[in-house]
Amino acid sequence: MAAKKATSPKILSDAALSRISVRFRALSEPVRLRLLNCLMLEDHNVTQLVKLSGTGQANVSKHLAILRDAGMIHMRRDGLSTICSIADSSIHQLYTIMCDHLKSEHAELGKALK
Repeated sequence: MAAKKATSPKILSDAALSRISVRFRALSEPVRLRLLNCLMLEDHNVTQLVKLSGTGQANVSKHLAILRDAGMIHMRRDGLSTICSIADSSIHQLYTIMCDHLKSEHAELGKALK
């Protein structure tokens, strides 16, 4: 399957490339992807995310801070709870792109194995 070219390639500044690399690093950890996946369905407090992710409180808090610092999620206080939500709609777009690509890859592999 040939890769599609971007419609308008641009030379990016070092500052832009640095910001992009922060985002991609944030997406490179399966626990963070799991947390984002949960938050795409609905907002959750940290306690709920601990249960949904199957990892400990300290680990979830560390990963949420990375996602927040990358600008991907919002965290707000609500009484004693911290509520997390998706801050950037491009997260949904990235998931859709990757899922569509994986489906296509899987279908092509299935055809090749028949």
